[in-house]
Amino acid sequence: MNNLQLRIVSALVLAAIALGLTWLGGLWFRLLCAGMAAVIFYEWARMSRPAAGAALGFVPEALLLVFVGALIAGVPASWLLSLVLAMVVVAAVGARVRGAAQWDAAGLAYAALSGLSLALLRDGDRSGLVAILFLFAVVWATDIFAYFVGRAVGGPKLAPSISPGKTQSGALGGAVGGVVAGVLLAAAAGAGNLGVLALVALVLSIVAQAGDLFESWVKRRHGRKDSSALIPGHGGVMDRVDGLVAAAFALYVIGWISAGADHPAQGLFPA
Repeated sequence: MNNLQLRIVSALVLAAIALGLTWLGGLWFRLLCAGMAAVIFYEWARMSRPAAGAALGFVPEALLLVFVGALIAGVPASWLLSLVLAMVVVAAVGARVRGAAQWDAAGLAYAALSGLSLALLRDGDRSGLVAILFLFAVVWATDIFAYFVGRAVGGPKLAPSISPGKTQSGALGGAVGGVVAGVLLAAAAGAGNLGVLALVALVLSIVAQAGDLFESWVKRRHGRKDSSALIPGHGGVMDRVDGLVAAAFALYVIGWISAGADHPAQGLFPA
C-alpha cells in the first residue's frame, strides 16, 4: 500500500469513527473528546518541551487528567471553564517560578478548549448532532476545496513563512466550499436561518484555516514536520484536527452567545 492509499484508508477510518460516535452522542462522544484532548496535549508537549532545562514535571499531565475526568463525567460548562482557567493559571505560574517557557500552559488551554468545545456543542439532543455535522461539513469541505483549488489555480502564497504550500486561491476556494457545504447540510437538516448560518459557515471556514496555520507555526517554531506519527500516512492527531478544533471553539462561542454555555447548539439549530 503506497502513501496515498494509506492516507485515504486512514482518513476513511477516522471519519467513520468520528461520525459513528457523533451519532451516538452522550458518554461515547465525550470519551472521544476527552481522548482527543489528551492526545493533543501529548503531541503538544512532545513538540514543545526541551530535552533539558526547567520543566514542570508531571504537573500539567495531572491537571489534564482532572479535566478529562470532569469532561467524561459531564459536569456543567461553568465548572469546566473554571477548571480550564485554573489549570492554565497553575501551569503558567509554575512555569514562571521554575523559569520555564509557557508552552505547557498554552498546550493545556489548546487541548482542553478543543475537547470542551466539541463535547458541549454535541450535548445529547438533535440540535447538538446537527451542530457537529454542520461543523464537520464546513471544515472538511474547506480542507478539500482549499487543496484542489490551490493546486489547480496556484498563485500568491497565503503565508509562505509558515506554510509554503498554501495559496490565497486555495484559501478563497476553501471558504466558498465551506459555506456551500454548511448551507447544504443546514438545509438538509431543516434549518430555517440559512442566511445567518451561511455567515457562520464563512467565519468557521476562515477560523479553520487560521487554526491550520497556527499549528503549522507551532511545528515550525519547534522544528517539527508532523506533530507525531500516530496516524498512518497523516502524522499526528493535531495535524488532522487543527482546523476542526479552532472552528469548534468559534462555533461554541457563537452558540454560547446565542443560547448559553451549556447548550450552545440550541441557539444555532433550535429543535
